[in-house]
Amino acid sequence: MAATCHYLLSSPFTSGLPLKTTRTTTTKTRPPPFPKAPIIIASSARPLRAAVIGGGPAGASAAEALALGGIETYLIERAPSGSKPCGGAIPLCMLSEFDLPSSLVDRRVTRMRVLSPSNRAADFGRSLLPHEHIPMLRREVLDAFLRRRAADAGARLLPGLFTSIRLPLSDSDPYLVHYTASPSTPGSLAGTPSALAVDVVIGADGANSRVARSISAGDYTTAIAFQERIRLPPAGMSRYEDLAEMYVGADVSPDFYAWVFPKCDHVAVGTGTSAAKPDIKRLQAAIRARAGPKIAGGEVIRVEAHPIPEHPRPRRVVGRAALVGDAAGYVTRCSGEGIYFAAKSGRMCGEAIVRAWKERGVVTEADLKTAYLRKWDEEYRGMFRFLDLLQQVFYGSNAGREALVELCADEYVQRMTFESYLYKRMARGDWRKDLGLAWRTIGSLVRAGVMGWEVDRLRGIGADSS
Repeated sequence: MAATCHYLLSSPFTSGLPLKTTRTTTTKTRPPPFPKAPIIIASSARPLRAAVIGGGPAGASAAEALALGGIETYLIERAPSGSKPCGGAIPLCMLSEFDLPSSLVDRRVTRMRVLSPSNRAADFGRSLLPHEHIPMLRREVLDAFLRRRAADAGARLLPGLFTSIRLPLSDSDPYLVHYTASPSTPGSLAGTPSALAVDVVIGADGANSRVARSISAGDYTTAIAFQERIRLPPAGMSRYEDLAEMYVGADVSPDFYAWVFPKCDHVAVGTGTSAAKPDIKRLQAAIRARAGPKIAGGEVIRVEAHPIPEHPRPRRVVGRAALVGDAAGYVTRCSGEGIYFAAKSGRMCGEAIVRAWKERGVVTEADLKTAYLRKWDEEYRGMFRFLDLLQQVFYGSNAGREALVELCADEYVQRMTFESYLYKRMARGDWRKDLGLAWRTIGSLVRAGVMGWEVDRLRGIGADSS
């Protein structure tokens, strides 16, 4: 018994520090059971230990919230210098809510132009107030800032590739997080397999989340985003000083949209799809053709591609492990927006863990489901479902896309859209104007031929069944 106590107190597993392992050639044997640690959760002798996998907006925000709450926090990020293909637009409210300095913002867009399949244009922006704009930034700049802030709060950054989790044998056992250290990991050799024992795990490792697979969180469908960063001549960049463009049409995406978004010294030109992923390069060529002379003479400085989730995972909390951001499936289908929801979910999950630990000295699956999942769903599930509906109605055919652009020219639509997007709340409108908008929507759909197409489809079904 004394030897066992000595082992538990001196073991690197219970210290929370990374454990270096070496490769040896041995015969295959059953691994010994993980040492029992019945005081792992309820002990007040040391802080709770948390591992956050993934250092994007979701993971960095979670790590910062945990560290500020006194949790011993480890943030594992595979590619600190990398970036995700992303339009880079964030809602205005994120600047103040997450205390982001203005130096992170490359462009302040006040004109959002939406172009239909026939290249009919609708300019958003007439209803913006003088101080309102859409901030545009680069993900590598934002992510690095958020990680540095998490480190300043006390989180320990561990550059490395997460590989797997050894699940606890009981409710009080730790998780054993395995990762391969990168060259910049303090005290580790590059490529060294390492392990870390923690009490809670937050998976913020994107759409292809290994954490989700490790905890059997279930599968979901993904889309692909493809983007080229193109440096334009000065005259070309001046066009996009405060302008961003969205293109809709079956030529650029059968179920999403394409974009030309301005950055500091280049534009991001890209598209996305879930229905035609093998054709992504053809769709990218189409958006370059649609943008045409506006990006002529530009130099491609980077090509990026990345999966994005289509809907939330079946399980976002399993035991004392939770998923946030893309790993949880928090991307809106209609707009493809995910940066704000990633950071918000990471912070919300981190704060839920801190609250449970401080109030009860224990973190359980029930705590995470109540303080994180239920709160998230109450706040955002309605918004996600509404945007899913818009995507189904307007992105399914070129006729629907033409109707969408026609409605985008409506000033009331623009005000309601910006109220919802810029401040992340479902805007409350005037019921009389809402009724008028409903009639205008029907009129737009009729003019675009959507209802006629639907009637023909139903007639065809009826004829086949007779």
